[in-house]
Amino acid sequence: MQSHAGRWMTRLLGVWVGVWMGLGCGQPTAESAAQTVRSAPLRAAQSRARLSAGDGHSLAVRPDGTVWAAGNNGSGQLGDGTRDNRSTPVQVLGLSEVVAAAAGSIHSLALRNDGTVWAWGYNGYGQLGNGSLGSRAEPVQVQGLSGGVSVDAGHYHSLAVRDDGTVWAWGDNPNGQLGEGTTTRRLVPVQVQGLSEVVAVTAGSSHSLALRSDGTVWAWGANASGQLGEGTTTNRLVPVPVLGLSEVVAVEAGSSHSLALRSDGTVWAWGANASGQLGDGTTTKRLVPVQVLSGVVAMEAGSGYSLAVRNDGTVWAWGYNFSGQLGDDTVTSRSTPVQVLGLSEVVAVAAGSSLSLALRSDGTVWAWGSNDYGQRGEGTTSNRAFPVQARGLSGGVAVAAGYAHSLAVRSDGTVWAWGSNASGQLGEGTTSNRSEPVQVQGLSGVVAVSAGASSSLAIRSDGTVWAWGSNASGQLGDGTTTDRLVPVQVQGLSGVVAVVAGTSFSLAVRNDGTVWGWGYNGYGQLGTFTSLFVLVPVQVTGLSGVVAVAAGNLHSLAVRSDGTVWALGRNDNGQLGDGSWTNRSAPVQVTGLSGVVSVAAGDSHSLAVRYDGSVWAWGYNSFGQLGDGSWFQRSAPVQVTGLSGRGSVAASSDYSMAVRYDGTVWAWGFNLYGQLGDGTTSSNQLVPVQVQQLRGVVAVEVGSSHSLALRSDGTVWTWGYNSFGQLGNGPPLYATTAIRSLLY
Repeated sequence: MQSHAGRWMTRLLGVWVGVWMGLGCGQPTAESAAQTVRSAPLRAAQSRARLSAGDGHSLAVRPDGTVWAAGNNGSGQLGDGTRDNRSTPVQVLGLSEVVAAAAGSIHSLALRNDGTVWAWGYNGYGQLGNGSLGSRAEPVQVQGLSGGVSVDAGHYHSLAVRDDGTVWAWGDNPNGQLGEGTTTRRLVPVQVQGLSEVVAVTAGSSHSLALRSDGTVWAWGANASGQLGEGTTTNRLVPVPVLGLSEVVAVEAGSSHSLALRSDGTVWAWGANASGQLGDGTTTKRLVPVQVLSGVVAMEAGSGYSLAVRNDGTVWAWGYNFSGQLGDDTVTSRSTPVQVLGLSEVVAVAAGSSLSLALRSDGTVWAWGSNDYGQRGEGTTSNRAFPVQARGLSGGVAVAAGYAHSLAVRSDGTVWAWGSNASGQLGEGTTSNRSEPVQVQGLSGVVAVSAGASSSLAIRSDGTVWAWGSNASGQLGDGTTTDRLVPVQVQGLSGVVAVVAGTSFSLAVRNDGTVWGWGYNGYGQLGTFTSLFVLVPVQVTGLSGVVAVAAGNLHSLAVRSDGTVWALGRNDNGQLGDGSWTNRSAPVQVTGLSGVVSVAAGDSHSLAVRYDGSVWAWGYNSFGQLGDGSWFQRSAPVQVTGLSGRGSVAASSDYSMAVRYDGTVWAWGFNLYGQLGDGTTSSNQLVPVQVQQLRGVVAVEVGSSHSLALRSDGTVWTWGYNSFGQLGNGPPLYATTAIRSLLY
């Protein structure tokens, strides 16, 4: 009725700690990590990266092999099929069994346990390795690579180590950073010359490093600052040995400086040093390695700064500090190591352009430094000069609104419901209305919910879908038309990443980009006329590569990965947006729209958000729900007036709503019960008005005549009509401004 895959995925778990829950299991303590460095063979350097930070985005690999991302997404580097920035983690589409991830400047890599390498994001120099120069908002397989055991991403180039010890490279190459003897960029992997028995690689801005099994380090590419460590400032097109290093177990390349960790726990540094990133007490560049620190078990090089984990579990940092990336509660650069405040029992760190991450042995993730794009994954965009936990919210991580009932997912994976319950849509085993939240029975591990007119859907973390409430049209997908007072599993569906509930039908997107539907099909909204009622999911024909869906009263919308929008079903009000008023039982393309990242469907109107921040609308408009300042119906998209910098949209039967990136909420259309939240019930609004007294919002949902907002602090706020208790806080009968739900 009002949801789309982009909105669900932005809040599947909501916070990095949810992404990382259980990561500490099997991880070494600081003490055992120190012993590993001292006594393990050199292949300890092959330890697979689970945290990685790019220029403005972050990646994490969960123990279940999925990849999650947050931050800047202008080139699709988060891999969620959109180009929306995300301040809370989203799952990278279509990837499983991943063992390592690497964040470049604005592209990303993943290594699966079958040895294949996958890439997404910016591709202007071929750094995705798929033979093209087109950027990708979801993963594509790197061509011609198998047996991968390690990957890393530079500014615009990528590296991989195969299980035969050879190194392969692709992407930008003006300084020879691909190591194949030329300065020609490569769109598919080429072998780095003269290297064998390599166990790990690391990529800087324009230089590359490799660690061999004999403990020596080799370097190639840009060398203006001496970052190759071979005693000159001459670029090298093929690998040369770094001077004076042996028994090395790990290497790291910063923007223009390099680090090595020896088996005795000492850290060595060389290259650029204008900000003190070598940690030797000077700002003089070094053409050969100098010793920095001892007792170290792990280290990372950022853009002009460095991090190290010592064997007592503390974290130390040095170098550039403009954004607080050193974590010492200052923005003063440091030429010698300083301790990061308040951290202990740390086992791994990651350094980006100006963002730092740390993983503790208890599985919690801590972040500090730059956060312009929300790359810390904690729901804000403010910088921090000291570590803050990417915390699990005690409150909500997702919300949904039906006709007169509401749903919320808490950070512990439970689902809570309130409001109308005549068909059991609250899932608590009765048909009694509830004016305060009650827990849905028998559900755990839930990551997303959707509410239809009088039914509810939930996705669990295992990709299964569960449903409860009204089922007269088969919209629960369990093969019957029997209402359910507690959740039942939707038949035959797995690998689901998004669900939406329409008035009497349901849609799901699987991780392979296919769309599946069930329930009422009187207008062909499920893509077939074979049956009036479809009791178990069937695949919607003619749709592939789908990244977002929306279900209206009797029509369906889908966004494909190429940014086009497709529609099917009822069209008497132009809600399909193809320029006609003809119903469609097969998908038709919405005219004149490209670069779309999300959609929403009301009863008889539709909304779309483009990656440039503009919002577009079409269909029924008698209450001004198209937001273009008129009352005219539109059979093709028109731009909503005065909205930019959007985050997400939601559509009801006769009003619409949008969240902007600044956390404000805007609404337009019907307002009899105060559902626009502007403090009035006096008139409909033909253009967006701001919802009063509400900031820090990350998601909105709309019912028939009530509205929900989820703030970044996990609290849920409601306004509008309250006849069934759907505002979740008892009286009043209606509210014209947002009030806090009793759920949290």
